Amino acid sequence: MSRFPKITNTYFMAIVATVGGMLFGFDISSMSAIVITDQYIDYFNNPSGLIQGAIGSALAAGSVVGSLMAGPISDKYGRRDSIMFACLWWLVGTAVQVATTGNGSLIAGRILNGVCVGITSSQVPVYLAEIAQRDSRGRIIIIQQLAIEWGILIMYFIGYGCSKIEGPASFRTAWGTQFIPCVLLMIGLPFLPRSPRWLAKVGREEEAIQTLADIQAGGNKDDPLVIAEWEEISTVLAAEREAIRGWRKFFANGMWKRTLAGMSVQAWQQMSGANVIVYYIGYVFLMADLQGDINLVSSGVQYALFIIFTTIMFFFIDNTGRRTLLVWGALGMAVCHFVVGGLLGTYSIDVPEGVGNNANVVIRVTGSPAHGVIAFSYLLIIVYALTLAPVAWIYAAEVWSLGTRATGMSLAAVANWLFNFALGLFTPPAFLNIKYKVFIIFGVLCVGAAIQAWLTYPETCGKTIEEIELLFAKGAPAAWKTKKGGSRLEAEIEAVLNRKERGEDVHVETHQDLEKTATNEVAKDTV
Repeated sequence: MSRFPKITNTYFMAIVATVGGMLFGFDISSMSAIVITDQYIDYFNNPSGLIQGAIGSALAAGSVVGSLMAGPISDKYGRRDSIMFACLWWLVGTAVQVATTGNGSLIAGRILNGVCVGITSSQVPVYLAEIAQRDSRGRIIIIQQLAIEWGILIMYFIGYGCSKIEGPASFRTAWGTQFIPCVLLMIGLPFLPRSPRWLAKVGREEEAIQTLADIQAGGNKDDPLVIAEWEEISTVLAAEREAIRGWRKFFANGMWKRTLAGMSVQAWQQMSGANVIVYYIGYVFLMADLQGDINLVSSGVQYALFIIFTTIMFFFIDNTGRRTLLVWGALGMAVCHFVVGGLLGTYSIDVPEGVGNNANVVIRVTGSPAHGVIAFSYLLIIVYALTLAPVAWIYAAEVWSLGTRATGMSLAAVANWLFNFALGLFTPPAFLNIKYKVFIIFGVLCVGAAIQAWLTYPETCGKTIEEIELLFAKGAPAAWKTKKGGSRLEAEIEAVLNRKERGEDVHVETHQDLEKTATNEVAKDTV
């Protein structure tokens, strides 16, 4: 891929890389639009309970495996190349799904797709965090969440359109369209540069400096921003080369705080219950007595709201604190869950044969309570789109040091996918057994997420990735005392400009340059 010309516009790089997130979105709604159709129910013998849970959670199971693989692959071959490697799994998994002959092969295909999603969901945010400027890092990483949501919406309406096709060709055609975004991603990746921070980490410093200059300053290696940022990267790298190696580095010397923050924010994103609504919105709306095309279209409206409100957040994410969004978002989602659970618990009637002949949905509300369930399901997604959906990915990508970021983000993604798997497996049986209490449980978990975010997540907005390390260092202020902004990079840029005004020779220096300077000084002293 080194022979291809490189395009270093940050937004272009983000748009191409985040097609990896679109794959995740495609696979989510490839099921949510299909599971309530007659073609799916008839061909797979109306799967319910644990069987449907296994089909739905198979993607997450594969994603756990992919996330565990991703860190070592990314550290050795680079962020960009690890994403290319992931695409191969997607092609095979999609082929297996399209050719499925039953539950077993469908689960196998979704597991293979999941390996791809596990790699891309952990390494795309790492790549974006390492190429973005500090004042636009949130906007760059939020493109990942937008890509997921566009994938969900596009695939959902492809599935809706294909539901008009008779027989198994209905879902085979829908699942076959998943080849398209993967091929587009594979075409675009060779035109992206490698991460400058990864290049620095593996000792390719000249290439790292040039890539950093291309991204940040139109290729000018003597730009004060490039000099200041390279000095910061070099300082952090020098310290990390002396640090503890192996798995101990994720827990020793206070590093456990970052590991806890990165993994728990991803776990809470799943335990907030929003992705259960995304996966099984068709079931929730069946509980509200929406059936047939009305159910499918109403579910599609949810995905449109998801995109609209995440897009709004794109313009404000770097002006709003991460802590503020995580705390208040979790509390807002808790209210929505409690209202939905309360309405279903108070007004629902039992339907043992299943609403609309669907064995997974055995309660129903009608009239005003049904309208309330629909309204607060929509509101839940709106709050999620503004807060936990984008911020959990941003925060998890920010908290790691350069030496731990690839594997650290893999650990965070493992936490995400483990809970995704558990909840995907648990939800269909839970709808059958504890019914409305599912939403009460999620409401309580959201309150827990807000409490931990307030107590243990320092504010990272407006700071360079290297500065964020200080927020987790010994003697750092308590999380609730931290504020957004306050970056020292402006002072470092000003210092570079002052040195230039005094006539000093100011330029970026590699380790080799520093060694030559030291050798020359020794030679002068000897003479």
